[in-house]
Amino acid sequence: MTFLKIENVQDYPRPPVLEPVQQSIRVEFGGETIVETDNTFRVLETHHAPTYYIHKDAVDAILIQTAGRSYCEWKGVATYWDIQSGAVKATKAAWSYAAPTKGFEQIKGYIAFYAGLMDACFVGEHRVIPQRGDFYGGWITENLNGQIKGAPGTELW
Repeated sequence: MTFLKIENVQDYPRPPVLEPVQQSIRVEFGGETIVETDNTFRVLETHHAPTYYIHKDAVDAILIQTAGRSYCEWKGVATYWDIQSGAVKATKAAWSYAAPTKGFEQIKGYIAFYAGLMDACFVGEHRVIPQRGDFYGGWITENLNGQIKGAPGTELW
């Protein structure tokens, strides 16, 4: 099994940083593997589980752009996506940045999935636990320590 080094989310920086991911990423949805790639970045930010960005070309599912946007002070304006694999569809299950801000330009053309709306997500062989709450989309792996925001009452930390 691929080793993930121990990390404490309180040690992650603010403002956040973008870094390439060394492990393969797999996403399962609708009973199928819709992503299996080594072309991934992650964003690290204080008190957040890492958010993984996967190149759209690696997604073997239908991506349907939805109405509505949100704004991140670090990455810019986010666009949301429905995901469809066969007859199964998840609404607003992913997001991307068409014009990411300075420092995050590399995630243009990449998409991030809400792990809780997928069947399963993996970093290497490590199954992801979705970040609590319905706003942040971090992926929690067993190597993470510290207080991760997202649960009710933690949004304004």
